[in-house]
Amino acid sequence: MNERPERLEASAAAPLMSERRVSIIGAVLVAVGPLSMALFTPAMPEIVNAFGTTEAAVKMTLSLYFAGFALAQLVCGPLSDGLGRKPVTFAFMGIYAVASLIALLSPTIEVLIAARFLQGVGAAVGVAVSRAIVRDLFTQERSARIMNLIGIILAVGPAFAPTLGGLTMEIAGWHAIFGLMLAAGCAIVLVVHFCLRETVQRDLSRIRPAALIQSYGLLLRSGYFMLSSIVIAGSVGALYTQATVLPFILMGRVGLSPSEFGIGMLAQTGMYFTGSLIVRQLMKRYGAYRLVPVGLTFIGIGSTAVALSLTFVPLSFVSVMAPVGVYAFGIAFVTPAMMTASLAPFPRIAGSASSLTGFLQMGMGLLGGTLAALIGDPVLGMAIIIPSLGATAIIAWLIWHRLPEPELATAVHPTPSTPV
Repeated sequence: MNERPERLEASAAAPLMSERRVSIIGAVLVAVGPLSMALFTPAMPEIVNAFGTTEAAVKMTLSLYFAGFALAQLVCGPLSDGLGRKPVTFAFMGIYAVASLIALLSPTIEVLIAARFLQGVGAAVGVAVSRAIVRDLFTQERSARIMNLIGIILAVGPAFAPTLGGLTMEIAGWHAIFGLMLAAGCAIVLVVHFCLRETVQRDLSRIRPAALIQSYGLLLRSGYFMLSSIVIAGSVGALYTQATVLPFILMGRVGLSPSEFGIGMLAQTGMYFTGSLIVRQLMKRYGAYRLVPVGLTFIGIGSTAVALSLTFVPLSFVSVMAPVGVYAFGIAFVTPAMMTASLAPFPRIAGSASSLTGFLQMGMGLLGGTLAALIGDPVLGMAIIIPSLGATAIIAWLIWHRLPEPELATAVHPTPSTPV
């Protein structure tokens, strides 16, 4: 097993914000993306009827959300390196709030698709900036603990979001779901204003085109970064892929109502939550990196079970969600260490590194969802795509853990900036 030394540990004895504070703010920022997806999924079949459109068109509202989310991360992360974490977060969350209002008032499916794309653009800042903030202040085991706590808090919201979305739709209609998203966007702006402290010094040289190209070039050439990011992308991308097919499997084929579907999704998020709690305890004894192969073993078991269950077992809630739960359980063991590993060598371009990792993660989900849609049959698509993503994560880790740990990358911007 490849041990990772502590030499990259943040030197500051008293960081600007405590681990707990960073964890809570980070979870709030990260949660907006998955919440916007999970709240919406129970309404997808109903929206087909509301607009008199097709399943393929409604799936585009999710696919374009993924596209906006993935592409915008390549912009908001580097911008936060140069302009600061707070102003960039305000700007993109403003886009999210406006897009939620447009979605609420959408007269056609085309307007809704466009609004969902803009929602993805705005929500992207949560993932990119929250991880960069963690890297600004912490690395290695301290970073892994924060990533784990973010995962625990994050699991609570999406765990109940499908349930809340389903109940909201049945009580007040699908429009009300976007009202909840609008309220969430406004609440996050308040949290950022009152609770988040700036962690980087404004430095416009970091967002010059030549500097951005150099930063992303450095990351793309780093096998250490790319492989650790692909481990995350293959693991978490499966969740985003499943979001595009599970509503049509569980409600369209198994026959669950929207509220039943929402409650049923607790099987996925509940297992991730449970895994995160177990990881938090095991990290104290074994460290985060030793738990990664354990998680990948569960991902491998879940992947195999998905393929076999959907192919040879009659469709039911248990046959679909039991393998999904095992897969989600494994993800909790993988993400704290691998997210820390992907960011640790790049303190000067933490926003860019976080952005590219998020882009690969969401891009993998978008690719998986698109391929599943092209296959046509959601059951067959899930049986093929999910095991493929699990295998991708496992293979990437088998190569990554044999690589030497790189030195800190400081050459991109030679003059260090200090937190304000």
